Amino acid sequence: MTFLSPAKINLWLRILGKRPDGFHEVQTRLCRLALGDTVEIELLGKGSDVTLSCSDPTVPLDESNLAMKALRAFENSTGTKSSWRIHLEKKIPAGAGLGGGSSNAATVLMGANELAGSPLTQQQLIELGAQIGSDIPCFILDSPAADGAGRGELVTEVDFPWQLPLVLIKPPFPIPTPWAYKRWADSKEMPGILYAPQICPWGAMSNDLERPVFEKHLLLPTLKTWLLEQSEVRVALMSGSGSTMFAITESPTQAAELAAKAREWCGETSWIQHTQTAAI
Repeated sequence: MTFLSPAKINLWLRILGKRPDGFHEVQTRLCRLALGDTVEIELLGKGSDVTLSCSDPTVPLDESNLAMKALRAFENSTGTKSSWRIHLEKKIPAGAGLGGGSSNAATVLMGANELAGSPLTQQQLIELGAQIGSDIPCFILDSPAADGAGRGELVTEVDFPWQLPLVLIKPPFPIPTPWAYKRWADSKEMPGILYAPQICPWGAMSNDLERPVFEKHLLLPTLKTWLLEQSEVRVALMSGSGSTMFAITESPTQAAELAAKAREWCGETSWIQHTQTAAI
């Protein structure tokens, strides 16, 4: 079977403080995008061989891959072993704050469950996903948008009637999520950069991780400022722990035009796509 494995953006990400377990308590709204990877999953029958392949040669294909972790968690939960073939056709860049790895893991959980005759309920899949990564549960819900609490894994579906056109810009460097969170407490705002919530019909958009990430990667605050200066941009923000910046426009046509301008401004080394949030 072949599945779409969508990217996500964080419409907001607020850090409430560090928890005793070392993670951070957050409040966030995650919104799926029409853009995504393609995941092929094939149940080959009895055995225990798993073949994982990927179109991106930089993606690890061993047990550290979240898709592989998801399959192992599914097997452990169901008490079954089978032979599988999984192929990841990547369009979501790694280290981008777009949830590519988490989405792949969620897709493998749901796909393996379907191919195996649905031994696990959706809630059981959500709980399994939460053990692997904080962003995974939001991709298992039926809703295109979800609010995350705890370390992000406690998800609640939200009514989201908007389909927002937007542009994604990822510079040619990734940002490790643990690094961004580790630097959050001691980071400071840079003068002249907008960190305050940007008020929109769907909520107040801000990202507390911009503070530590912008201090280190000076291109990103400059890019955010440039995006906010463009007449077609309603709001601009970093997604997750970065390094992707996104800008929401009034129309898909404006998103396409902004993507063209961004390619000129950023140069050829940045990954730039125009897309929209997922339909209801």
